[in-house]
Amino acid sequence: MAKKIVIDKDIPVPMRDGTVLKADLYRPDSPERLPVLLNRTPYGKSGPMLRQTMDPVRAALNDYNVLVQDCRGRYRSEGKWTCFISELEDGYDTVEWAARQPWADGKVGTWGSSYMGVTQWLAAIQAPPSLRAIAPQLTASNYHDGWTYQGGAFCLGFNLSWTMTALAPEHLMKARRHNPRAVGELGQVIGAIDQMRQWLEVIALRELPMFRIGAPYFFDWLEHPAYDDYWRRIDVAAHHDRVAVPAFNIGGWYDIFLGGTLRNFVGMQSRGATAQARSGQQLLVGPWAHGLPRANMAGDADFGYRSTPLSIDQDRLVLNFFDRWLKDIHRGDTPARVRLFVMGSNRWRDENEWPLKRTDWRRYYLHSRGRANSAGGDGALSPQAPGDEPADSYLYNPLDPTPTRGGGLCCYPAVVPGGAFDQRAIESRADVLVYSSEPLQKEVEVTGPICLTLYASSSAPDTDFTAKLVDVDAQGHARNLTDGIIRARYRQSQSDPVLLKPGEVYEYTIDMGATSHVFAAGHRIRLEVASSNFPRFDRNPNTGHDLFADAETQPALQTVMHRAGLASHLTLPVIPARA
Repeated sequence: MAKKIVIDKDIPVPMRDGTVLKADLYRPDSPERLPVLLNRTPYGKSGPMLRQTMDPVRAALNDYNVLVQDCRGRYRSEGKWTCFISELEDGYDTVEWAARQPWADGKVGTWGSSYMGVTQWLAAIQAPPSLRAIAPQLTASNYHDGWTYQGGAFCLGFNLSWTMTALAPEHLMKARRHNPRAVGELGQVIGAIDQMRQWLEVIALRELPMFRIGAPYFFDWLEHPAYDDYWRRIDVAAHHDRVAVPAFNIGGWYDIFLGGTLRNFVGMQSRGATAQARSGQQLLVGPWAHGLPRANMAGDADFGYRSTPLSIDQDRLVLNFFDRWLKDIHRGDTPARVRLFVMGSNRWRDENEWPLKRTDWRRYYLHSRGRANSAGGDGALSPQAPGDEPADSYLYNPLDPTPTRGGGLCCYPAVVPGGAFDQRAIESRADVLVYSSEPLQKEVEVTGPICLTLYASSSAPDTDFTAKLVDVDAQGHARNLTDGIIRARYRQSQSDPVLLKPGEVYEYTIDMGATSHVFAAGHRIRLEVASSNFPRFDRNPNTGHDLFADAETQPALQTVMHRAGLASHLTLPVIPARA
């Protein structure tokens, strides 16, 4: 006989301060006490995002009670929502409430993607006793560096589009019932969505005329560009030693939060609060961009049907993970600790660790005769260290920034599409330095974290440097793989900014994220260096003023060194071919 699933709507869940949050329960029509799978979301517990991360009916059919809750102040729940901050105590309270219900057996697991991963990790660092496992997907570990900022630069395209489309409108629709000013701001925000490109041009973001009612925390982010006490409390990576549960970490090579997914996996393996938490970490990374990766495309790149979560039945993998840790049921062989999709060869591969122990950390040095500007220049990339070579220079003008073309982006693809795209239009600019290897004699696999060590000077007291790793095929198609940025004032510390002395050479370390990709024989490995990636990141105005406070800009002359003693180089994790 087919199972019958009962859905109980708007169950009141009281928090410690008396605020009532609402949740829906999907449960088998049975008196049996079962484990609980919890999803806490700011996007609506009945919204379309829910079933596209994991179908709660399918989970209920696998003998789980599935509880889906609106976060504080969102949709059907009471209270005032403060992004990130609200999830600490509310997550703990909801886990413990669910464990005590008459339909529960006392064990709770959590699941969900993006901000629904935030709610999991922030609950987990509070160590609720009834929490036994978590399955965060496409999410971060540090909500300063890796969510709101990256390398000190504001993640403008993401922050503005996410707030404008997914956060502010719902709150304003609720607030307009008792606040007439919310009606006007709602109209402004909805109208601004169609004019998003125009709003991305705003430099003095602290003067932005919207979000005052609908998302006031947006201005908190701007007021705290450095890593300070505002961010420390919600820094998951700093509190891995409080987390006592296994985690199934799921990420994408083109996901905006890939770095956090990898940091959580590595950090929990070394610093988890229990031996079970340390040994119970799993990692799955596909060739996916942010959002709902159910297709085989990331940008313009087609990775084939085998790359999709549907083809590997990702939901079944997650349910098997929960079966193990909530029911002590081991289905089939012990799952691989790490499963990666290797782009280029377009296949899944199981590994035992991240980064891979057999990695050959190989340096590729920057070379030129002083004219690496654009793909038509003389920039080269090779394993040989430079001798006495002239530097490369370019003019970075904040009023004509190097545009974004793909990468890890969210949340409005009509304006800021993410994924893999041809970079040739970007590489035609004189303010982009391009360094390319000779055509490869044999294929080279690069799997792991990517880093650029750059020796450079600027005529400005503050500026940015960006880097991008690109695969160039025999026809010249240049596909972006991964990228990074460093804001010069944060070159030494995310907490204590220090301005530059114009003209002085500094060492910059640019975290370019990670990838798993095979460069085919005949292809070239390419590095792009520039000073903007706009609107993915805000433009640095080069003035050294307080960030986001005014619209003044100035151009900056940037000089990149590659000579003995100042040998700028790209460090790639090359994986030796198996014998």
